[in-house]
Amino acid sequence: MQQTEFLQNIIFKDLENLNKDPKKKEISCFSEEDFQIVLERVEYYGISIYSIESWKSKKSHAISINEDFRKKATDPRWYKKAFLTFKTAEKKLSYSATYKVSNKLLARENLSKEINVNDK
Repeated sequence: MQQTEFLQNIIFKDLENLNKDPKKKEISCFSEEDFQIVLERVEYYGISIYSIESWKSKKSHAISINEDFRKKATDPRWYKKAFLTFKTAEKKLSYSATYKVSNKLLARENLSKEINVNDK
């Protein structure tokens, strides 16, 4: 399983990607409510978030990066604070982020899939 597949099948599962631009298909953008779920799932799996970008009317509104908070990309304190700052400053924004799924997590997920296939 690759990072993109992991994000699509596990982190973004059952959430609506608001980005309909085929030129920017690698960017997944979510409503405030769905992005809150993304952050919960990211924290659960220990995935790194390097930046969060807020969007208004399909235009970039603001960006926050983990280095601004002097925190590791896996530290949920930085991205929770950034998200809270964005959503309290402006209503009805949508959100995207840059993620890094560790090779260890991907390997574990691949092993889990192999075990499930072999059990059938």
